[in-house]
Amino acid sequence: MLSRKGIIPEEYMLTRLAEDPAEPRYHARERRARFVSKNGNCNVAHKNIREQGRFLQDVFTTLVDLKWPHTLLIFTMSFLCSWLLFAMAWWLIAFAHGDLAPGEGGLVPCVTSIHSFSSAFLFSIEVQVTIGFGGRMVTEECPLAILILIVQNIVGLMINAIMLGCIFMKTAQAHRRAETLIFSKHAVIAIRHGRLCFMLRVGDLRKSMIISATIRMQVVRKTTSPEGEVVPLHQVDIPMENGVGGNSIFLVAPLIIYHVIDANSPLYDLAPSDLHHHQDLEIVVILEGVVETTGITTQARTSYLADEILWGQRFVPIVAEEDGRYSVDYSKFGNTIKVPTPLCTARQLDDDRSLLDALPLASARGPLRKRSVAVAKAKPKFSISPDVLS
Repeated sequence: MLSRKGIIPEEYMLTRLAEDPAEPRYHARERRARFVSKNGNCNVAHKNIREQGRFLQDVFTTLVDLKWPHTLLIFTMSFLCSWLLFAMAWWLIAFAHGDLAPGEGGLVPCVTSIHSFSSAFLFSIEVQVTIGFGGRMVTEECPLAILILIVQNIVGLMINAIMLGCIFMKTAQAHRRAETLIFSKHAVIAIRHGRLCFMLRVGDLRKSMIISATIRMQVVRKTTSPEGEVVPLHQVDIPMENGVGGNSIFLVAPLIIYHVIDANSPLYDLAPSDLHHHQDLEIVVILEGVVETTGITTQARTSYLADEILWGQRFVPIVAEEDGRYSVDYSKFGNTIKVPTPLCTARQLDDDRSLLDALPLASARGPLRKRSVAVAKAKPKFSISPDVLS
């Protein structure tokens, strides 16, 4: 009842009910370090970089990559330093021309109303930010003052342009749009079209679409070559079949992305007993596309460790037709149900198809027939299928 009222999430209620009171509730366990975290950040620390000067060769990218406090501090110091530098220049011009000496009323100053360094600093601010209070101005008496005026205006425009460009790029970064691209917390392995398939669900919370969206998967694990070379992060692409060519998807509603585990798959020898936290296995999922509103390419990433892959389960349907339109229930985005699945590897299943014939598949399809009668006649041909067809 608490989960229906929204006080306690439904996933938490189901987890607590399934616990065994005899087992310890809290236990520490060693888990494989992630290469890519669930939110898409790469878990890689760069150390002992000797050529730090390479970052200064691309100053703009370095400023964009900095955190907001550091960026604002750099821009504040840039304005203050430029104002102080040109204030010193204006004060030196006035000092060299004799404008600071009292009692010389007939002398035409280079800059009017400059009597100290404070007034020179105020004039520097007025020139660079084009305030123009009217109390101080440059005369034609000193050509050097006119040259300094031109240089300060150019420097001020350059600082403003760099500052506005960095702020725009930081606020419109690609990973900001990726915050509304979500993946299921767990991946599943179950039978689909008579083959074992690795499946996950992806969705977009915004109405604005991702144009030319593509998705790809990689297996990251530690391997050793025949020569004895240890590769700590060996990346292997997972082939994905698609009848239209490539890995393009139409991400209007949540999709179930699946990979057929066949002889060409790196998961061909994966068994249910291998899905534990000690198994050296991580599947990285990368979704790329162009944001429709801004035209900026964005990328969303996530990963699944071995203990985050559920064997013998399937995602529940969340797309339904209501009042002439399709509605998506995101409260069931990551929910799964158990389905009959052979407890063997894909290799063993290919060698002995009788394991599949012994499964009660008809009873597993029973609860879904009523909602998918019209769709059951046309089987999807692509390996990337909408959730309504799953």
